[in-house]
Amino acid sequence: MPTENAIPLGDIDPVDAGRWCGLGRLMVPYGGLLAGRLLAGETLLVNGATGAFGSAGVQVGITMGAQRVVATGRNAQVLADLERRFGGRVRTVQMSGNEEDDRRQMQRAAGGLIDVVLDLLPPEASPTWVRAAVLAVRAYGRAILMGGIRDDISLPYAWMMRYGIEVRGQWMYPRDAIQRMVKLVRSGQLSLGDVTEFPLEKVNEAVAYAAANAGPFKMTVVRP
Repeated sequence: MPTENAIPLGDIDPVDAGRWCGLGRLMVPYGGLLAGRLLAGETLLVNGATGAFGSAGVQVGITMGAQRVVATGRNAQVLADLERRFGGRVRTVQMSGNEEDDRRQMQRAAGGLIDVVLDLLPPEASPTWVRAAVLAVRAYGRAILMGGIRDDISLPYAWMMRYGIEVRGQWMYPRDAIQRMVKLVRSGQLSLGDVTEFPLEKVNEAVAYAAANAGPFKMTVVRP
């Protein structure tokens, strides 16, 4: 690895080395929330919250002080788990595919104005789901696009101009964000998730285990 791409974590217990592999899952949405300038007390909508990065976005948003996080997705089981893990500050919306209905559900779940939208939808999702979320934001709100949608989305020019809507694309995170995230983890405010480790000689078993046990907050690590 080029040394300019390597960031030292500082001293860690070697026993925890596998656990620290979970840092990358947190860093991606953290970069998006920094780009969206999320402030403590604001309401955040995480669009596509049932995947690894989306669920991490909910977790990081709570840590950064969002007074409410609206989490959207199709997987009802994962959405229920997010509410169980993070309590009353998280409200979930199971996407129906109807743009108008989904937008109304998002705004209803927010219980007020939505300040920031963080879109982390996967490539197979519909562009209409992005529209539903972006158009749910308040006047002068911010929408950050970090997902994998490959098709173009259309947004109403007059509405964006009149209400000062900010839409920004974000790839990964700034270099200085890594040490800030490390401090959040070391302070106990963020969990790196559940890690299951396998020795190198059982790498095939590790691959099979990872496939059978995939999901938010889970990671399978091969320890040489």
